[in-house]
Amino acid sequence: MVSLPEFEREALPLMDAAYNLAFWLLRNQADAEDVVQDAYLRAFRAADTRAGADIKPWLLTIVRNVAYRWLALRQRRSNVISFEAAAPGRERDEAAFEVASDAPSPEDALVGRAEQALVRRALAELPEAFREVIVLREFEELRYQEIAQVTGVPIGTVMSRLARARDQLRERLAQLMAKENKNAL
Repeated sequence: MVSLPEFEREALPLMDAAYNLAFWLLRNQADAEDVVQDAYLRAFRAADTRAGADIKPWLLTIVRNVAYRWLALRQRRSNVISFEAAAPGRERDEAAFEVASDAPSPEDALVGRAEQALVRRALAELPEAFREVIVLREFEELRYQEIAQVTGVPIGTVMSRLARARDQLRERLAQLMAKENKNAL
């Protein structure tokens, strides 16, 4: 049996990555925190089944599965209309698009401060499957094979989704930047 100190030594450094994935799948800070807590508990209980596998993709697979179960449960229980749907055209709360960690990410290195909000907004608007592969590849820097392991799809599907996700993200960013430029005039 894996000891708690051994599990903590390996898994705790990955908590930001786990939260980041959960946040971008759920788009809610409190839900992401709950999912990460549940995923870590499940991971500790199943630590003996890991059998030498790399911990990061193994742990992120658990986080992903717990997040999707959380979404399915929430959808089944939900019979209310969202605030956004009830009040269309109302500006979104920019705080909802904050990145999971205060530590610099690859996003911070690639995008200037003024463009970060646009990137977050464009990413949040991508379909879930595309948003997921972008987060795992660009933010968490997983290899294609690790993303395939986390998502449970063939590596070719990962590559295809990533290419399409990048294209859609690029298109959405261009639209948002054009809109920003038009508003600035």
